[in-house]
Amino acid sequence: MLWFSQRDGWGHLFRYDLETGESLGRVTGGDWNVLDVLHVDEAAGTLLFTAIGREEGRDPYFRHLYRVGLDGSGLTLLTPEDADHTVHLSPDARFVVSSHSTPDTPPVTVLRRSRDGGVVRELETADISELEALGWRAPEPFTARARDGVTPVHGLLVRPSHFDPTRRYPVINAIYPGPQAGSVGTRSFSVSRRGQAHALAELGFIVVLIDSKGNAERSKAFHTAYYGDMADNGLPDQKSAMRELARRYDWIDLDRVGIFGHSGGGFATAAALLHHPDFFHVGVAGAGNHDNRGYTYYWGEKWQGLLEVTDDGDNYENQANHLFAENLQGRLLLTYGTMDANVHPNTTLLLIDALIAANKDFDVMVFPNRGHGYSGEAYNIRITWDYFVRHLLGKEPPVGYRIGS
Repeated sequence: MLWFSQRDGWGHLFRYDLETGESLGRVTGGDWNVLDVLHVDEAAGTLLFTAIGREEGRDPYFRHLYRVGLDGSGLTLLTPEDADHTVHLSPDARFVVSSHSTPDTPPVTVLRRSRDGGVVRELETADISELEALGWRAPEPFTARARDGVTPVHGLLVRPSHFDPTRRYPVINAIYPGPQAGSVGTRSFSVSRRGQAHALAELGFIVVLIDSKGNAERSKAFHTAYYGDMADNGLPDQKSAMRELARRYDWIDLDRVGIFGHSGGGFATAAALLHHPDFFHVGVAGAGNHDNRGYTYYWGEKWQGLLEVTDDGDNYENQANHLFAENLQGRLLLTYGTMDANVHPNTTLLLIDALIAANKDFDVMVFPNRGHGYSGEAYNIRITWDYFVRHLLGKEPPVGYRIGS
């Protein structure tokens, strides 16, 4: 039997005897993570699997394909390109169709042998010349340091196509804190990014997406960095990385910082303005799980721990956004769908009620008869753009325009 475990702080494969439960040894090991087992050849005593973080000097989120013996011998990298790989095995697992790309280089698709990774033939190279002719600008991968000043965090920076290095631009963070995923999403090539990042940048902003501590696919310690304090949301790492970018690029204006997100990103956005009001000035928080005592119980238990009630309260109070409503200083737009069966509107209503009690100025947009997935609606996108244009650029957007018309 193959068994996946993070017992040593990284995700690896181990073998066990199903009859006796005896350990038959480690199959993989090191400061990197196995992702998926794709094929086991019992006769040959080998397996094919994907993994991340093994190749020194590369983006630790790039996926690669490997071959290894079931006894842990002969580990072989089958996709050597410094890029993110998607792979599809032939039915007999003798061949692999792999496509490799990065956020700023288009995909190349090849046919390989699975025994050694040798390229049989190139199948296709994506042509993005028409996309570039439209003025599209690739996102720029970057590495910065987390709150400790040591740990590297990785992200993407999106500039407007009309970028002028002599100007200073407001910066907007498009956040999804997970903890099961992160803001960046795929490391493969994509023409769009979270939250319509390219379109938002075109309005005159720098947009950043950063995978902070607390996000998955690094070490177990990295992933559990703020276990028991979900309101952390990796925000200190987001701030640290944005400050580092501002030191590199004098066209980033940290006196005008925005943040937005949906679901967990809505939770993180509100937390940013309530816990870090000196840094984040404008936020748009959609469908946020603002108090995980009112959200799906297993979610909170996984990242915050079991609810423990004492005479003084409970261990979930530190993550409840409404308990910090009095800290709001910037501009905050809250949105929710009245039929949301994933993140119930009650946690947004708790926050609204607390902001009223604290006599704070804020904005609300209610989407009637919508569930959780309204973030891509044209009207929601429009009001998000307009909010940042008004409160970060200091301009009045056009009246009544329709996206896509």
